[in-house]
Amino acid sequence: MTTETRITTIADRLLAAYDGGHLVELPSAQPPGLTLAQAYAVSQRIAQLRLARGEQAVGWKIGFTNRSIWARYGVHAPVWAPVWSSTAALVGGDGAEDGNSDKHDEMTLSLAGLSQPRLEPEIVFGFDSAPRAGMSLQELQGCINWVAHGFEIVHTHYADWRFTPPDAVADLGLHGRLRVGPRVPVQDWATLADDLSALRVELLHDGVVKDQGRGAVVLDGPLHALKHWIDTMVVTTPWWQVNAGDWVTTGTITDAWPLEPGQCWQTRLSDSRLSALTLHTVA
Repeated sequence: MTTETRITTIADRLLAAYDGGHLVELPSAQPPGLTLAQAYAVSQRIAQLRLARGEQAVGWKIGFTNRSIWARYGVHAPVWAPVWSSTAALVGGDGAEDGNSDKHDEMTLSLAGLSQPRLEPEIVFGFDSAPRAGMSLQELQGCINWVAHGFEIVHTHYADWRFTPPDAVADLGLHGRLRVGPRVPVQDWATLADDLSALRVELLHDGVVKDQGRGAVVLDGPLHALKHWIDTMVVTTPWWQVNAGDWVTTGTITDAWPLEPGQCWQTRLSDSRLSALTLHTVA
């Protein structure tokens, strides 16, 4: 079997697993293994198949930017994948109510079709113009229209959340769903990078704090993670680029927590400019 044929076969198998919600064997465990470059080729093939069937890409997810969980998952560098109109949605309006840190934008999410889903509280950016590699943080901010708090629901089609980095990339970057809270303009946010690095996030399950983290755990901060990714993807996946209008979610600030129907998850944020979120799960 040629490398190109094998990439197509793996892509078909993983897209079928995504559509059917069933588990598959690790591609890396099947001879001759799977390199990271091959995994991104699988991801690109899956993207082509999804576009061909009418799905639209709305942006990107960056995964494994949180250094504190690298050892747990056996992944030691970020990965990324497209985000789709069929998986992502905006929640609420534009901007948090002034000074109201207790405001929660509520949503209900069906877990149907997701495989071993987990919840990740993240920071999401919306682009006004296309960035380029090598930009400073200030220059990069100049390309951004808005920032928001969001929930990414990640999932995997491998048993027990056991995989290698190439497996994670090939499995659609582990992306399941993305819900983006109220968007806050960044044009006049002079200390955006530092404020997002200092952001404290508490994650509550049914009113009890389950986890907490600071923005700095995400490669020194969400804007820093964004810059690192843009500088890296031009080398690793030069066929992909960020365009005006794209959304990018930058990785979880806490650990990823398993989801089941009938749960209520909430966040508390230290910066009242960003809206906290409440998520209710149903089957």
